[in-house]
Amino acid sequence: MKHFLGFDLGAESGRAMLGTLADGKLGLEELHRFSNQPVRLPTGLYWDTLRLFHEMRQGLAAATRERKAALSGIGVDTWGVDIAFLGRDGALVDNPRHYRDARNNGQMERTFAIVPREEIFAETGLQFMQINSLFQWHAMQEADSPALDVADTLLFMPDLFNYFLTGVKRCELTIASTSQFYDPAKKCFAVTLLERLGLNPRILPPVVNPGALLGPLKDEAGTHIVPVFAAAGHDTASAVAAVPAQGDMDWCYISSGTWSLMGVETGEPVINEHSLALNFTNEVGVEGRIRLLKNIAGLWLWQECRRTWAEEGANYNYTQMTQMAFAARPFAAVIHPDAFLLPGDMPAKIAAHCKEHGEAPPATHGEYCRSILESLALRYRQVLESLESLLGRTLKRIHIVGGGSRNMLLNQFVADATGRVVIAGPSEATAAGNILVQAMGAGLVKNLEEIRSVVAASFPVTVLEPKDKGPWDAAYERFVRVHAALTR
Repeated sequence: MKHFLGFDLGAESGRAMLGTLADGKLGLEELHRFSNQPVRLPTGLYWDTLRLFHEMRQGLAAATRERKAALSGIGVDTWGVDIAFLGRDGALVDNPRHYRDARNNGQMERTFAIVPREEIFAETGLQFMQINSLFQWHAMQEADSPALDVADTLLFMPDLFNYFLTGVKRCELTIASTSQFYDPAKKCFAVTLLERLGLNPRILPPVVNPGALLGPLKDEAGTHIVPVFAAAGHDTASAVAAVPAQGDMDWCYISSGTWSLMGVETGEPVINEHSLALNFTNEVGVEGRIRLLKNIAGLWLWQECRRTWAEEGANYNYTQMTQMAFAARPFAAVIHPDAFLLPGDMPAKIAAHCKEHGEAPPATHGEYCRSILESLALRYRQVLESLESLLGRTLKRIHIVGGGSRNMLLNQFVADATGRVVIAGPSEATAAGNILVQAMGAGLVKNLEEIRSVVAASFPVTVLEPKDKGPWDAAYERFVRVHAALTR
């Protein structure tokens, strides 16, 4: 029996998860959960980085002091794209910004004026989103940020927390590949691209593979306690590693949470005019597998509606919101989930979006909830069709993993909208992938195939068959019209 501690930090909350590996099965236990709320200052929107690390230390104490667990490893995964800078002394020179910070607005177009869109995609194969690390870094450079004058090292968020734990500065591969300055074909940072933009590639540390041993954990006295491994640092990479798929590659995945990441695994990056036109991304996963995927706004819209309604005095939990959605009128409104990037009064934003695109706004909170779930399912159908056109084959099954896989109403909507079988679970795929990649680094699990076998043996799944697709076909026509208007 071996114990591992996985820190899983999402855009809404973080957890310390204790994983126990025994007899080919993995057990998970949540030891500590904490919120992850950004902080708005006069200068922008920031992550509360030091508090997050304090909460991680609390989770470590829960494992080692309270549970007396003899840990065989520690690993960290987080959301993607955000970056931190260290000075020569190893201290943070600025608190990391949140990817929804308004500083990024319009930055893609300013970057394209120097290096054209097509050339950036040819080098990096990454979808274009203003939140990408490349645009964040370039925005700092254009704003003449004093932090860059003294920056000695750039780290992504899981790398930063690994550094806090060990003192070792490394970039983990899966998180580096979300940056839009990593070349997945050449398997190295896109140095020439950075230099053309006036960005200093010499502050980038060496890249390590998922499962690499980073070093020993250091406590306040500097003594060594337990090994820290580079988990699949991007939370989606950890989640995809834990998709319980077996056999033929006739499946795709949706890692469902604040964001929905929908895609397939391929052996090589797919970088061509078609993938550029469809704005797909080529991120790197465990064992160098390419995650050909698209980012979709996900349950972020639900989270923001819930926050707004709570401020108005209506405090719903997610179970209540699902019940409200189930009881609400079907297809009251069709929206495009990806039209909502910035925080704010989400119900008001949705109502304005509906009016702009010829849809009647939802009339009740339940209709808002249902419209979001239905529109997500319609967006998944669109992305599925795009994936099949890129691959030239039919995808018969959709694996939904992550916290959103617990929403069986959404899962059934996905089956109905796409006409595909949906396999939902495990909901803790990210934590499972984090811990099993550590176990692979420790030599206890052989490879990605064995990781997925352990997951399949350890966690139940729910299979949902598609029902009547007719109403969804009519709704999809409305969705395509809205999409066309947004992408003109």
